[in-house]
Amino acid sequence: MNVQTGRSTPVPTPEITTEPAIAAHELVKTYGEVTALTGLSFTVAPGTIFGLLGPNGAGKSTTIKILTTLSRPTSGTATVAGVDVLRRPDAVRRAIGVVTQRASTDPMSTGRENLLLAGRIHGMRGRSVKERTGELLARFGLTEAANRLVKTYSGGMQRKLDVAMGLVHEPRVLFLDEPTTGLDPQARADMWAEISRLARHERLTILLTTHYLEEADQLADRLAIVDRGALVAEGTPEQLKSELRGDAVVAELAPTADVAAARAAIDRLDGTREITVAGRTVRARVDHGASAVPAVLAALEASGLTALSITVARPSLDDVYLRHTGRTFAAAGNGEPR
Repeated sequence: MNVQTGRSTPVPTPEITTEPAIAAHELVKTYGEVTALTGLSFTVAPGTIFGLLGPNGAGKSTTIKILTTLSRPTSGTATVAGVDVLRRPDAVRRAIGVVTQRASTDPMSTGRENLLLAGRIHGMRGRSVKERTGELLARFGLTEAANRLVKTYSGGMQRKLDVAMGLVHEPRVLFLDEPTTGLDPQARADMWAEISRLARHERLTILLTTHYLEEADQLADRLAIVDRGALVAEGTPEQLKSELRGDAVVAELAPTADVAAARAAIDRLDGTREITVAGRTVRARVDHGASAVPAVLAALEASGLTALSITVARPSLDDVYLRHTGRTFAAAGNGEPR
């Protein structure tokens, strides 16, 4: 209240910043003769979900370690919440929440005790930490289990508690490293819903690493596809998929079929392109999938080859990964060569 006029003093409007919530520039990380990152650069807008998509060993976890101050880059720079991760690591840690691949909870303590401890580690005391603990237990549907030992929780419940612990001090940026690995489909769907809610309704910036194509497609406002420590594509999921013209025709060959001969037969057809082989599966991009199937079948039969199945699909993130790396996502995860 203004004493002289008797009028209420307006509350200042919060300053809106366009500064990136996360900015990585030319990050390089080597371990001896092994190069984990080869000049990775990207920015993340405030209040969005940014996905780092790549197979195991692509460099996702190394990137997270650098951005969360757990590791120093060999070269390059990065800021989180506007703070340089090398110059002011303590300030970065106060601004972020981190949920790692491995559980950070104490299985011999209750869910409530774990959250209270996490809050106290972040300097919270008294009523504030107790109220925040109760709020998070309710948000993640853990109130009834709050006083049970964590070792009695299901996998989905433990993962929810992990995320709650990362949020206890109300961070500006949340890092989720493979948050749904090992969860059953229902628990994964529940986690997706909560991650979306955090970004949409609380304007929390979330950096999510995942090797699940569907997860990246479902959650990320924008994503970067990484392979062997390098960024190979960046954009919204729809933008990346829209760059691929036409459909994918996928032929699954019989065990006795000559895969090289099948590839050659399909390659001779007019309109087929970007032909790749993974195991006994041959893929090709075509302009019109439905009309191309009879021609592909005829080409295989003319070469004495048998296809167990042929499917047609619209562009997917797997197709995007294939286009930029020359191998399917599954093949990359299994360590198969290009």
